[in-house]
Amino acid sequence: MKKILVTGGAGFVGAHLCKRLLQDKNNYVICVDNLYTGRLSNLESIINNPRFEFVNHNIIQPLDIPVEEIYNLACPASPPHYQKYPTYTTKTCVIGIINMLELATKYHAKIMQFSTSEVYGDPFVHPQVESYRGNVNPIGIRSCYDEGKRVAETLCFDYNREFGTRIKVIRIFNTYGPLMDPNDGRVVSNLILQALKDEDITLYGDGTQTRSFCYVDDLIEGIVRMMSSRDDFLGPINLGNPSEFTIKSLAEIILEMTNSKSILTYCPLPSDDPLQRKPDISLAKKELDGWEPRIPLREGLKPTIEYFSKI
Repeated sequence: MKKILVTGGAGFVGAHLCKRLLQDKNNYVICVDNLYTGRLSNLESIINNPRFEFVNHNIIQPLDIPVEEIYNLACPASPPHYQKYPTYTTKTCVIGIINMLELATKYHAKIMQFSTSEVYGDPFVHPQVESYRGNVNPIGIRSCYDEGKRVAETLCFDYNREFGTRIKVIRIFNTYGPLMDPNDGRVVSNLILQALKDEDITLYGDGTQTRSFCYVDDLIEGIVRMMSSRDDFLGPINLGNPSEFTIKSLAEIILEMTNSKSILTYCPLPSDDPLQRKPDISLAKKELDGWEPRIPLREGLKPTIEYFSKI
């Protein structure tokens, strides 16, 4: 039986990944999470599975578990969380990946680093391709996360070159779906919750900044394909939905789908908030057996709205 470690496995994406991995009867999944932003409730449907194990642990501290694959998701991923304790965020990104790379090297495990579209910063290249090196403010309020993830990528490739560590690096773009934390400050969850409560919809700037929203099932499919891709394909690779929407248009779609009485209101744009974000997924299509997102925004928003309407 293949032993798989998922750090940050009690988070939104991590929980979906754990569930997907358990669909293979030959997998034994160990979820490591210190529950800083993860929630045990996300794991309710699998917590009693005999092939699943939960370990409360902070990967800033070393960990020694013999495993064959590691998915490293551990890190606060939303601005309110990572900006509240920025040094902790950077430590999780940097010290955490060092500990996971040491573990992977020791047991010759394959490790996937979950990086982010934030490594591109506020981009001058649109859509963003993996070869673009980004426009990141190294001393801004978002840099604990942005630069932390960039250093984590550096460490992955250095361990590969120096020690032969088996790595995969993915860059995730905006993802949404059930199990999102209602308090994480992400745009999709914020807008849905405000609409369901008939509260004013908060838009930042003039609402014309763009994002590309990928439903979580599509993302998980790309993740699984990337881990099983040929060993000499390391990444980094963009995983996201190239369909681009303004934040204002997203709000209008959510208002329509929820029959909300909310009205749009405008606030100043946060510091270093990217104005455009859209992945070029040509490399993913080429290397991951034609992978591309299948679920359009409205179709993915339906179960997401249903999820938030019940919590």
